[in-house]
Amino acid sequence: MTLIKSISGIRGTIGGPQGEGLTPIDIVKFTYAYCACLKRRKPVPYSERYKVVVGRDARVSGEMVEQLVCGTLVSCGVDVVKCGLASTPTTEMAVTFAGADGGIIITASHNPGQWNALKLLNEKGEFLTAAEGRDILETASEESFDFSPADSLGSITEHDFTDEHLDAVLALEEVDVEAVRKAGFKVVLDAINSVGGIIMPRLLERLGVRCITLNGEPTGRFAHNPEPLPANLKELSDTVVREGADLGISVDPDVDRLAFICEDGSPFVEEYTLVAVADYLLDEAVRKGRGSLNTVSNLSSSRALRDVTEAHGGKYFAAAVGEVNVTTKMHEVDALIGGEGNGGVIFPSIHCGRDAMVGVALFLSNLAHKGMSACAYKATLPQYAIVKNRIDLSDNALIDKILEGMKKHYASESLNTIDGVKIDFESRKQWVHLRKSNTEPIIRIYSEAATEAEAQALAEEVMELARNTIKA
Repeated sequence: MTLIKSISGIRGTIGGPQGEGLTPIDIVKFTYAYCACLKRRKPVPYSERYKVVVGRDARVSGEMVEQLVCGTLVSCGVDVVKCGLASTPTTEMAVTFAGADGGIIITASHNPGQWNALKLLNEKGEFLTAAEGRDILETASEESFDFSPADSLGSITEHDFTDEHLDAVLALEEVDVEAVRKAGFKVVLDAINSVGGIIMPRLLERLGVRCITLNGEPTGRFAHNPEPLPANLKELSDTVVREGADLGISVDPDVDRLAFICEDGSPFVEEYTLVAVADYLLDEAVRKGRGSLNTVSNLSSSRALRDVTEAHGGKYFAAAVGEVNVTTKMHEVDALIGGEGNGGVIFPSIHCGRDAMVGVALFLSNLAHKGMSACAYKATLPQYAIVKNRIDLSDNALIDKILEGMKKHYASESLNTIDGVKIDFESRKQWVHLRKSNTEPIIRIYSEAATEAEAQALAEEVMELARNTIKA
């Protein structure tokens, strides 16, 4: 059994002893702490009530967790707007649609079905800052909780925000519904038996796209590993080829990550979801001669975004790993577009959260404008390959020793130390990023180069240096 408490929320496998798995006691304590911190951060007049939006993906434990979360909110004197089965971006947008003070999303994102989690939002529908997350962790560790009396309990109302979300996506100036309709696209969607099977077909129908859906029933019993990686998408790839489709679309259980399959069944590559959408938005911004040309991604994302941005005359900025770090940097630099190489597209013109619906609508608009197949378009983008490795360690103290050794050894290269150590070999257009895990004594090592073989060779060089550092 596993329970992970971090500044971004609480995540774990369902059941087991308190503190080892995600149990009802842990859920109640963390939800109470969220309420207590909300009231400290955002005082309201005595006559007014706090309002919190709650949405969930389709995991089999979701309804149980939802009942505990909503009951705890009510017992804290907070009114609940229950979205029911809703994507993460829908719940994020619901916070502002409902004029709420915050939100709680019940989802473990790409984790397998035995996992669940609480993701915590502020009044803008964005994830809490690191400082706010630490405040919740400290409050949850206290033994004394103080709940509301009977005449001050909150209430629960229910509302489905799916259509409001889709209306907002289709109203975006950059989403060319008419061009997509005229293109006559045929796609295959893998909805992984979760809320993507509810919202994504409705989006595609409104775009005039013919959709064949796999694993569309939101049973929460995932047909395969839910992370949208090529190894998990063989059924999708095979179906795209068999049906003669223009594109395959894969989402994770809460529909904030997005990956495509080309018409020949090959991966468009998850890293390139953001790159392709950014390329289109930069094209549009340059064509119209207005708006920011800045982009943001995390340090472990492909250099291709930087290349595409600079080719359009814009400026690229890197953020520490984690969605809240990316959105914070996006606000700082007034970014046109940002996100993460895991298929997360963040377009602030609609909201500052990863949104697969936005990604699909913009990607299809791009293909329609360019009149190209997915394969042909992919070939026009900068070509890189990322490999992902890790070093398991017996002692967390060794992590800092390794990172310090890297900084000294590669002092002559371009270094970024905002999140571990990223070494950028500018002359070779290669990089390697080493960062510690928040939960395990391991170092994650991501490397990128023109080919997979070159990226792995770079990783091997760095891992050998790390092993020698440990021995020294």
